[in-house]
Amino acid sequence: MTSVSYLDLHRRFSPRIEAETEAALDRLGPSADGVRTAVATLLRHQTFKYPLSVLPLLVHGAEAGDPEPAVPLATVHTLWWTSACYLDDLADGNGTAAGGRIGPEEAILASVVGGHLLPLRIVRSLPVPAPVRSALADEIVTCGILAAEGQLKDLQGTAGSATRDSVLAADQGKSSAPFGMITAMAAILAGAEDGRTERWREFGSVFGILWQLFNDQEDLLSGRNEDLRNGTVTYLLACALEEAPVGREHVLSLHTAARCSEQARAELTAVLSAPAVLRRFHEDLDGFRARAHRILDGLGGHEEHLPVLRQLVDMAGRMLLPPQAAPAEARGRSA
Repeated sequence: MTSVSYLDLHRRFSPRIEAETEAALDRLGPSADGVRTAVATLLRHQTFKYPLSVLPLLVHGAEAGDPEPAVPLATVHTLWWTSACYLDDLADGNGTAAGGRIGPEEAILASVVGGHLLPLRIVRSLPVPAPVRSALADEIVTCGILAAEGQLKDLQGTAGSATRDSVLAADQGKSSAPFGMITAMAAILAGAEDGRTERWREFGSVFGILWQLFNDQEDLLSGRNEDLRNGTVTYLLACALEEAPVGREHVLSLHTAARCSEQARAELTAVLSAPAVLRRFHEDLDGFRARAHRILDGLGGHEEHLPVLRQLVDMAGRMLLPPQAAPAEARGRSA
């Protein structure tokens, strides 16, 4: 059987995902015109280069054979990440919203409603048994708490005390938890038993780590260097603190200076691209990718959709940074 790509699936279902999003906004009712406008504006402003809203469709398809019932969950995924990306920008001091069409304060309110309350409204409107609706709502609430914990770890962490494990602990909330949420929700909606649901959650959590490492690499290759400008403690930086031949203290001094200095950013990029650093990063990346494939192999399911999930794992698990990487042509935001 010839499988489609995840982009093919997105093209097929994107009209239905957009219609579901419009229906969700309409369900806010006439008394919430301002909220609806603010959320819609934020959604139009925040676009994603990689349409991973297909992930719950693929999981539901792998589990039950038909991806279509998970279209509302694709909308939940889009709403969640639209909110998360704006709040992450705000935490990094980049709080301008929607090209000036709404202010930061309005965007915060839109993020809370769009990322948390509206997804709850969506799952509570699904024509499924009450226990299923309750389980789906619990996933959203639990993920919100875990994501906040991960963001706090990120904000409170310092480069001086950073290790690969401490960065993973933050990423497990910021990235792993949302992906684990949406894959578990798709499994629940498909009627999977508890053990399979937890394995799908594990798959989403590992995929979330891979996707964070993919984003970190793209940020450097694009020349945006947002992580360097914001002082973000990435997994690659943690690898450099452990492996860079120039020594930990020099890496830390460059990390501090890189917030304001283009020269320091260039020097730190060279340190992050040192062969020893990339070797450690590559080994760990391979380990996460292999783990994701093992989970999929153990789960099995409908073969029309499993190969596409494997393709996504391989895409997210690519090693993009060559030694002494030079900034490449700028690319769009990855999410």
